Amino acid sequence: MYEALFEDEGDIFGGSPRSKFLDVVFNANGNIARDELVRLVERMAAMEVLLGKQMDDTELDRAIAQVQFEEADAVADTAKSLFIESMGNILSQSE
Repeated sequence: MYEALFEDEGDIFGGSPRSKFLDVVFNANGNIARDELVRLVERMAAMEVLLGKQMDDTELDRAIAQVQFEEADAVADTAKSLFIESMGNILSQSE
């Protein structure tokens, strides 16, 4: 928990993957950033449809909350990877 408060401090690149992702999204070409955000939401929607076939909305919400709590480190690591992947997608299209 303590580390999360100061995640940006001491980072060799001057920020966490999350903060750098936000910098890239807000400073990149609007169309490129918008396309990447749409891609992320569409991917998330597909995952919800997939899981929704196995459980109802209440169960899905409960399962997500449980994973966020019980697997917090894995969720955080995956989120960091997604931030980095999305930054790469935006930056590679901005060149």
